Amino acid sequence: MRYDKRGIAASQAAMKNETDLRFDDYVNDAKGWIELLKQEKRFSKVIVLGHSEGSLIGMIASLTNADMFISVAGAGQRADKTIKEQLSTQPKEVQDLSYPIMDSLVKGKEVDNVNPMLNSLFRTSVQPYMISWFKYDPQTEIQKLNIPILIIQGTNDIQITVEDAKRLSKANPKAQLILIDNMNHIFRIVEGGRQANIATYNDASLPLSVDLVKDIASFIFNK
Repeated sequence: MRYDKRGIAASQAAMKNETDLRFDDYVNDAKGWIELLKQEKRFSKVIVLGHSEGSLIGMIASLTNADMFISVAGAGQRADKTIKEQLSTQPKEVQDLSYPIMDSLVKGKEVDNVNPMLNSLFRTSVQPYMISWFKYDPQTEIQKLNIPILIIQGTNDIQITVEDAKRLSKANPKAQLILIDNMNHIFRIVEGGRQANIATYNDASLPLSVDLVKDIASFIFNK
């Protein structure tokens, strides 16, 4: 079973005003689905698979009722640290304006005066969400899980790194870690550089990584 994230496609009507949205809303949505599936006698297990941001959401939601957890291209550190890494390629002016804002949000304090240049990232209406998101560290959350865990990461992912996967694996040594050669963030095999990688995001005809499907199936049926 898969569902559209709150605010997206068929779940668009469930979206809150941006000012009221919290990271925990996404976690609670996942928990609700897990609880619903647990009540269905036709299912012997409920296995949660979270991709990208969904990895952290699924990780937290899995704590109570899930039988297994699979992280695919999941961040291995707090979101503010990941955003800082992404901004490290931007001009120093952008970094000097952005980093203090994130440091404040980590402490739970909103910032009133945001440079208009940074509104797409740090507008005041999105800051409460970021505060609620930054308080979760994936390395801490994955340590809490006492169920079979599979961590999958592609080596040609330009959004999440192999180092992220290794951080998660180190945090919970019982987890199984699989690196898929040349798989990118959207599960396609790309042997070219950044431009070839980005081009796959707009080509739905490309097949998923065969190894991804095999590795997930093997994990599920051999546990």
